[in-house]
Amino acid sequence: MIRVAVVGDIGSGKSFAAKLFGYPVFNADNEVSYLYKKNKKCYNALKKKLPKFIFSFPVKKKEISNAIIGDKNNLKKIIKIIHPMISSSMNKFIKRHKSKKILILDIPLLMENKINKQNDVIIFIEAKKKEINKRIKKRVNYDEKIMRKFKKLQLPVELKKKKSDFIIKNNFKVNDVKKNVKNITKKILLHA
Repeated sequence: MIRVAVVGDIGSGKSFAAKLFGYPVFNADNEVSYLYKKNKKCYNALKKKLPKFIFSFPVKKKEISNAIIGDKNNLKKIIKIIHPMISSSMNKFIKRHKSKKILILDIPLLMENKINKQNDVIIFIEAKKKEINKRIKKRVNYDEKIMRKFKKLQLPVELKKKKSDFIIKNNFKVNDVKKNVKNITKKILLHA
């Protein structure tokens, strides 16, 4: 089984590209949302560490946002609770799909949290800054302060790009990205 990690800047289209591979995708952002909505253990841990911000189950994104804005150390507390749960979910996902040729890992902080393995194929999604900013601002829960805090957690985009095996230029045109994904998939399978 080949692990393919999709990395890039916030809003560059990583999840969109990941889905186009046609293989099982582990999407860490979706997993975090699931934890907030369905995992009582997650709620209890967050409530215990952030009692001034977390009030009800399921955990609301607004409560998480307020916690992050409210105190610079809260993001680290949230990550400390969430990261092991995401890691566990990812390992279960990998075991469940071990018979597949390729698995796609769509994990925003993959490199930062050293989740990637030496044999992983890293694909960098590159998009123009102007396009990224336009797309991010359209998001329902967009908050510039939160976005800046998340960006601080990330490695520089150029470093991610340099460490990648392939680059997909995302112009946000489905057919162009599909073509890139198809070509890269052929190359990955050829070298497997």
